[in-house]
Amino acid sequence: MALVTTKEMFKRAYKEGYAIGAFNVNNMEVIQGIVEAGKEAQSPLILQVSKGARNYANVTYLKKLVEAAIIETNLPIALHLDHGDSFELCKQCVDDGFTSVMIDASHLPFEENIALSKRVAEYAHDHGVVVEAELGTLAGVEEHVSNEYGNYTNPAEVEEFVTRTGVDSLAISIGTSHGAFKFSSTPKLRFDILEEVSKRLPEFPIVLHGASSVPQQFVAEINKYGGNMKGAQGVPEDMLRKAAEMAVCKINIDSDIRLAMTAAIRKHFAEHPDHFDPRQYLSPARAAVKEMVLHKINNVLGCNNKI
Repeated sequence: MALVTTKEMFKRAYKEGYAIGAFNVNNMEVIQGIVEAGKEAQSPLILQVSKGARNYANVTYLKKLVEAAIIETNLPIALHLDHGDSFELCKQCVDDGFTSVMIDASHLPFEENIALSKRVAEYAHDHGVVVEAELGTLAGVEEHVSNEYGNYTNPAEVEEFVTRTGVDSLAISIGTSHGAFKFSSTPKLRFDILEEVSKRLPEFPIVLHGASSVPQQFVAEINKYGGNMKGAQGVPEDMLRKAAEMAVCKINIDSDIRLAMTAAIRKHFAEHPDHFDPRQYLSPARAAVKEMVLHKINNVLGCNNKI
């Protein structure tokens, strides 16, 4: 099986009321943990690469690791660019063999966002690649940005945006946030916005970014072994499940994987301070990634047994 696009994944997800997990990847152990979970759960997967991951790991290595994962598992896997910030970066990923790219021009004025998103969509579609864009801005890494509707997506703009750009999915802001230090209190996602968007864009796949739940057992484990993550929290998983049952077909998960991996490594070194072989501490880290992804697939996303 070759890399696939997200089109058929999203059609079924929308119809059956679940979401596909889009998991950020940076190295071999993370990819292995994710795909081992996907194989056990019989779930489609989106493996996404950020600009930072490209710089860290080299896109050639990452793409070959993803191709190896397909050989090992025969799962339907899409390779996606997360938060592409320019036409040039999106074009490079299309040319590199990615099957999906995101152009994030949400920080730009509405008309400029449309123009850039449309340019990316036209190039990508000419090469058989699907495109995600973003309308509205998230807190966290994007908290310096605001728009006339506040940080939330304005439902009145979505139909015009999708029609004029031709993008295949749309990331919206309904109250999620990037990073582990997300909220001072339990967030209240704006399901009214999501419902209005889905009415204006019937059967159109919606995406949630910043949707890690920041499990407290991993925060506690990190703090136990020398970390300082007091106050880290995320989006309650029942809210994410509700969003998946509505119009959300793709939910991005990154921080939770990092937390699980870091907690496992800290615990390992606390118990085995003399170890220096990377295989010794990366093996439990990989297992923690698998456990986290299995939990998300089975209990939050609902995409298990969907291949």
